[in-house]
Amino acid sequence: MTLARTRLTAFATSVLAALLITAGQPVLAQAEEPALPAAFAKAAADHDVPRDLLVAVAYAETHLDGHNGEPSASNGYGLMHLVSNPTNHSLEKAAELTDLPVEQLRNDDAANILGGAAVLRSHADALGLDDAARQDVGRWYQAVAKYAAASSPEAARLYADAVYGQLGLGIDTRGVQVKPQEVTADRGEYAKVRDLNARAAVASPDYPPAAWVAASTSNYRVSSRESSYNIDRVVIHVTQGSYAGTISWFQNPAAQVSAHYVVKSSNGAITQMVRDKDVAWHAGNSTYNNRSIGIEHEGFVDDPSWFTDAMYRASAALTRYLCDKYGIPKTRTGIIAHSEVPGATHTDPGRNWNWTTYMNYVTGGTTNPPTWTTTVDNTTAGQFTASANWGTSTYSTQRYGADYRFADPVASSDPAWYSAAIPSAGSYQVEVWYPDDPGYNSSAPYIVATSSGNQTVYVDQRAGGGAWRNIGTFTLNAGTYNVVGASRWTSGTGLVIADAVRISRLS
Repeated sequence: MTLARTRLTAFATSVLAALLITAGQPVLAQAEEPALPAAFAKAAADHDVPRDLLVAVAYAETHLDGHNGEPSASNGYGLMHLVSNPTNHSLEKAAELTDLPVEQLRNDDAANILGGAAVLRSHADALGLDDAARQDVGRWYQAVAKYAAASSPEAARLYADAVYGQLGLGIDTRGVQVKPQEVTADRGEYAKVRDLNARAAVASPDYPPAAWVAASTSNYRVSSRESSYNIDRVVIHVTQGSYAGTISWFQNPAAQVSAHYVVKSSNGAITQMVRDKDVAWHAGNSTYNNRSIGIEHEGFVDDPSWFTDAMYRASAALTRYLCDKYGIPKTRTGIIAHSEVPGATHTDPGRNWNWTTYMNYVTGGTTNPPTWTTTVDNTTAGQFTASANWGTSTYSTQRYGADYRFADPVASSDPAWYSAAIPSAGSYQVEVWYPDDPGYNSSAPYIVATSSGNQTVYVDQRAGGGAWRNIGTFTLNAGTYNVVGASRWTSGTGLVIADAVRISRLS
């Protein structure tokens, strides 16, 4: 789904520390990476938007990469993804609110951040957030959902949950840092909206591990493959946008594009949007559309940070399943890039896509020595400890194993600890499993005993349960010790849940 583009080589070399007035018009120089923290701070102050929330919105949209002024698939620009398309005019709105020209908002990082802050604040104003309410980051949830300009409430919630989830995990990229923090998101009208992160979401009719969210019928053609056409290709795409944004775009009748599946960067979650039997409009070539299945991957072709191991593994498992189901060769003849479609004008997945890793995962091989993984459940003998304050429950069917533990939040840690025998010092991915429920904790703290000291990340256990959730990559020491703890020390509301953790060595 990408537009042709060149590799982003660098940010421009300077940014003005303040707005200069020339002919009555604010002028901003292009921001370099070291100046991004100042640009976020200034935009947040100018528009009374929480700085960390503003960064989290930018991270969810673009990983803080302006992509050299090139548009996304939905015609969005810059770090804040200011959009100009038939159903979303946040770029024009930003120009109206800031008196900055559209061209500057597209190409100048500092201007773009100002524009994003202005649009976000306008949504807060429309929702009636007063001075006191604006100081509570959790009260901005509905404004963040509105910023997405999503085609459905479900996609809007998916987007806002991604932003708030990132606040709990923390951000450290391109010189900008946000520390992991407790935030109780006030979902308001979105609290009862279907959670597309949850395992309980509607299941895919063709690939059981995926969720199902239907694309607009204006964006694909109903068919009866494999009776009408044989399926003999898988086409690999990159979304040029976020996971939630892509799902929303495929739901939008104005898009006139779609793919069968969309894969999330952070944890490899998959959403199916077009049935395998139907013809998605993804390849830009009717013959290839008729005979292929399209898989979109969250991210941008010029930014390798989106192409995570979790994404590669999940997508490869899907591709392997499709190849087995339809008799597609597990080779680069049967599995092709969008750029390899005859007549293609797109460049995805681009040079940052690791075909060697991907194809090895598809065929069952590995590019490195096997990854070490251990899973510790709350019932694993000798590896889980918790005080008598932690109860035991079988209430949720989303539990891992026979049961899970729960406790009220208190102003003391009293953690439930998961012990593991870490084989060697190095980088490890930590994932957690919990059932979700509206009565579970809005900001559950997970403590990770890293080689440089304990680090805490916060997870909203009201959503996204019943599946492995990646809470980050950490440097761990070798040895047998308490590696991960579920703490009770939180101002978040609801029961804290301790179910299972999975720790994996990254080769």
